[in-house]
Amino acid sequence: MQWTLVVPLKPLAHAKSRLSDTAADGLRPSLALAFAQDTVAAALACPAVGDVAVVTDDGLAGRELAALGAWIVGDEPGGGLNGALAHAAAVVRAGRPDRRVAALNADLPALRSAELSRVLNAAAEFPRAFLADAAGVGTTLLAARSGQELLPAFGTDSRARHRASGAVELRLDGVDSVRQDVDTGRDLRAALRLGVGPRTAAATARLAAPGQ
Repeated sequence: MQWTLVVPLKPLAHAKSRLSDTAADGLRPSLALAFAQDTVAAALACPAVGDVAVVTDDGLAGRELAALGAWIVGDEPGGGLNGALAHAAAVVRAGRPDRRVAALNADLPALRSAELSRVLNAAAEFPRAFLADAAGVGTTLLAARSGQELLPAFGTDSRARHRASGAVELRLDGVDSVRQDVDTGRDLRAALRLGVGPRTAAATARLAAPGQ
């Protein structure tokens, strides 16, 4: 059974403010969109993924990600990230109640489809499971098997919060591309070392010496 991935994306004008040390204000929206495009493209190429639902109210992002094959869910009820993810999971399950659902960060520009498959196949063994980010504090993926609520708890210290909620932490080696989200210049340099997708590569080419 394949998964539906739910990918949240805030309005591009407000995205990636912590990249201010690396990218000027005018470039951050295009970087955020490029990250999301490469994330969604890799997710859609993953054999374990049936489809991708992007949760956003950003018109440009919605059009660009729909063009890749994602479907767009409005950011409702407007109560923040976890509320939006819970709403999107409910939308998915309304039409397909037995669907496996996983929330995936939109800022994984080095994402490899094969590594994502490994994570999702491991997650299928548990009612709810999550993968910690590269920093070991946050979460990049939260998965719920059919019949289980997603119960997202993203935000500060989400690794500890998801563990406390009863989700099983997936401890896998060799899935760095699924862990490496990008919030800061340091994160971006780490993603570039892993090898980013084509849209992020083009966007970062416009930065002045991104490693300096």
